[in-house]
Amino acid sequence: MTLNGSKGYRISLVCDKVIPPVTVPADSTYVKRFKIQSDILTKFWGRPIFLGATVLLPRDYDKSNISCPVLYEQGHFSLTAPMRFDAPDKDFYNQWTRDDFPRMIVVTMHHPNPYFDDSYAVNSVNVGPYGDACMKELIPEIERRFRIIRQPWARLLSGGSTGGWESLALQIYHPDFFGGTWSYSPDSVDFSDVEGVDVYHDKNAFYKEFEWRRVPTINSREINGQIRQTAEERNRFELVNGTHGRSGEQLDIWSAVFGPLGEDGFFDPLWDKKTDAMNSRVAEYWKENFDLRNHLEKNWSTLGPKLQDKVRVYVGDADNFLLNNGTRKLQDWMKKTESPHYEGFFMYGAAKGHCYSGPVSSADRLKEMAEHVLGHMPADTIAGW
Repeated sequence: MTLNGSKGYRISLVCDKVIPPVTVPADSTYVKRFKIQSDILTKFWGRPIFLGATVLLPRDYDKSNISCPVLYEQGHFSLTAPMRFDAPDKDFYNQWTRDDFPRMIVVTMHHPNPYFDDSYAVNSVNVGPYGDACMKELIPEIERRFRIIRQPWARLLSGGSTGGWESLALQIYHPDFFGGTWSYSPDSVDFSDVEGVDVYHDKNAFYKEFEWRRVPTINSREINGQIRQTAEERNRFELVNGTHGRSGEQLDIWSAVFGPLGEDGFFDPLWDKKTDAMNSRVAEYWKENFDLRNHLEKNWSTLGPKLQDKVRVYVGDADNFLLNNGTRKLQDWMKKTESPHYEGFFMYGAAKGHCYSGPVSSADRLKEMAEHVLGHMPADTIAGW
């Protein structure tokens, strides 16, 4: 396609395709799905907004009245069964249905929104009060419909990438409600590195400045270090997909969730996608509201005692989106914590890329989580699960 402004042009666009409605798979003995209309979000958006969940039940759930611990697994919107339960290889299915496998309930939560397929499960002036909706509407509905032990020691979190940030944020923001998180390759937990951009010190989003020269900021890479995409290329790609942050892509949803409301009714951007100029005022808003390391530092005297033995983070040291950099800064800070001192648990996969979740299988990780629940369960509790 050639566009020549001096000669003029006319482009015909034919719109003859319709995106079909989402097909919801049929429920089974083990997997159940539901959705509800959120009053909180419907009021915010002025039109019906829905939340939902896919629930994986343990063996013999329908033949007993046992209540079980729950794992709230965070991540992008998907109606597939949690933990790849329905995968053709049947590896997890075979473990889950064994007589000696711990009975737990695993839930993936659905909270898509007009900006992205996931809300990050926090309250945002642009995306909406999804934090309140998840905590006050969706989770109570899940725990009403299914026999879940409604105690903090029996509620766990996990997730990778977007879900990694969410699982860590939910534990930090609601330390009395959840009993532990396993966070895999979380999105930037310290905004001094947001896919290569230092929100607090860089003068622009596209280039690093060293003395007399500028070099492109790297947005993503292969695990061997080769450049996949620069920050400028990533921003141009998103801008072509949609203005006002409506590309449905990663940088735009971060800006929508973490940023303040702009004068035009959309979010106030952290940087200009055309000129790469940074906005220090918006950077400060990101820091004060959603920088997890900063939040911990400001509130450690209150949060520290409540987070003991609850934080586990896994990331590849060659993460494709450089997310290991922010994780390192969080770990370095936690090593210095006092009153109380708590370092958390951090594991780095050597030469591992994005979504590294440690050296064990999903089934073995669930066994580890079950042991964690048993270790924190009150002594007089009968564990029938």
